[in-house]
Formats: sequence, structure tokens, C-alpha cells
Amino acid sequence: MSDYDVMIIGAGSAGYSAAIYATRFGMKALLLGKEQGGQANEAFSVENYPGFNGISGMELMKKFRNQAEELGADMEAMGQVEKIGKQGKEFIVTAGEKKYKGKAVIIATGSRKRKLGITGEKELAGKGVAYCATCDAMFFRDKTLAVIGGGDSAVKSAILLTEYAKKVYIVYRKGRENMRAMPSWLKRMEENKKIERIFHSSPKKINGKEKVESITFEKKGKPFDLKVDGVFIEIGSVPESGLARELGVGLTEKGRIKVKDDMSTNVEGLFAAGDVTSGSNEFEQIITAASEGAIAAESAYKYITGSQWGS
Repeated sequence: MSDYDVMIIGAGSAGYSAAIYATRFGMKALLLGKEQGGQANEAFSVENYPGFNGISGMELMKKFRNQAEELGADMEAMGQVEKIGKQGKEFIVTAGEKKYKGKAVIIATGSRKRKLGITGEKELAGKGVAYCATCDAMFFRDKTLAVIGGGDSAVKSAILLTEYAKKVYIVYRKGRENMRAMPSWLKRMEENKKIERIFHSSPKKINGKEKVESITFEKKGKPFDLKVDGVFIEIGSVPESGLARELGVGLTEKGRIKVKDDMSTNVEGLFAAGDVTSGSNEFEQIITAASEGAIAAESAYKYITGSQWGS
């Protein structure tokens, strides 16, 4: 069983940032994460991260990872963490058949895409139902598509899809005034002639036999069918806090890990960072996740060494 100072669970912006700072504090750090880059990989254009006028989320995450590796973080064991246990003051992390031991843990598991939960969604997943425009846009060249959602991710996805599709509908259950996307993205959406907006419409069923053929919506109590070749679902995310729950970590009503200003939790020696936490006013951005990762690493260092460095 390998011994570490700090074990970081999650390979997204928060996890990589924690690894960078942990190694700079001289700690022996292990980073475990099944999906390298996390949801940031799905951003086709990141335009609000300082130092970059425009960069893909995937490329930015590669830079994060490369820096953490160059500084000495152990990323040889990239895999799905199944359990976090505690024996005395030490933590035991189980990933597959391997176990790792450490003095502190930082959970940076992020979130997963929320599902609609309607008929046809599960049955036609991968057959026209998709959740990542960056990953799957190229498979829908010259097709007619729908994007369901009203936040940044939905609007960005609709704009990206117009580079391939001939027509994109963006459908939102509320009105234009309720859309949660940043004004700059809304403006670009409205200026794009390939995008048609449909408001006050809720999805009820995705139709098709071998592939998506249409979507049934309800508007003001009346159903209508929208013929499309595919649908991208962008309705937010759910925090990946299952590991924390099993360990007895306090969670909010939304399932986020409750953290203090130093990213500590109610379990001694366990810290959390990124979209999985209640921190940063729940502002799910790469920059806030990276910030929390850095703070968590410093707090883990103080916890392990008893140091008041930075105080």
C-alpha cells in the first residue's frame, strides 16, 4: 500500500490545481480521477480564464495536468475511486484492486450532467440523445438539432452545433428573460441565424425507433412535436458527492459538500474543492474550482504539518 501526504480525488480543474499546489508545498501527492479534465473538457471555447483570450477546455486542462506532472504529482494510477475509508487519523482510498494510504484527502469530484428523466432519453442515448456538444457535434453535420436548457452550457452548445448542423433549436421551459446564460453568449446566440429559440416549452418524450426522430414538448398545456435528428441535453449538473456521503461528510440540500472558508469539512483531514462543494457561491467556473483547489491544498498542508504558514 503506497503512502502519501495528500490524496486528491478528481482530475478536473480543482483536482489539478490542488495537485499543483500540494507539490509546491513539498507534499507527496496522488491524484486519482477517471475522467481526466472533467466537465471542463466539454467547453469548446473558454474566454473568461485569465491569460487566455480563447482556449478550448480540453487544451486548458492538458496544461493544468502537464504542470502538475512536471511538479511531481503522482498520476500513474488514474482510475475510478470506489471508497474512501478512515483508520485512526489516516485515510484509505480504494480504486479497483489497489489501495492507497494518506494523511489527508481532497475531494474534487465535480459534477455529472443532469438527465431529463423522460421516455426515450435512456433508450436513445447515443442514438441522437447526447450531453456533450464538444464531443459529438461532428456526428450531426447538416442535421437539424435541438438543445434543451437555458444556461451558459446550453447556449454555448447551440452556438457550437451551428458549425456543423443546418438548423438548431434551443428550447427552454421559461422565457427569454429567465435564461441564465451570460449576456455576451446570449447576444451571440441571438445573432446566429441558424438558431431558433422556443420558450415556455417543457420536454415530455423523445421519439424514435432506431434513432431520434422528434421530441414531444408541452407549451401552455398543449403538446407539440418538433422534428429533429438529435437532441443535446444541457439542464445543469448534479454534484458527485457519493463518496463524501458514505464517509459521513455534511452535505447541503442540493447534495454539495459543505465546506468552510479553508475548504475543510466536518471530517478531520478531509477537504473538498470545485463544483462538488458549497463554496464560491456555487459559481461553477474553472477559475473558482482552481482557486478552491489551491486553498484546499494549503489547508491540507497546514493540517498535516501543524504549520500556520500564510496566516
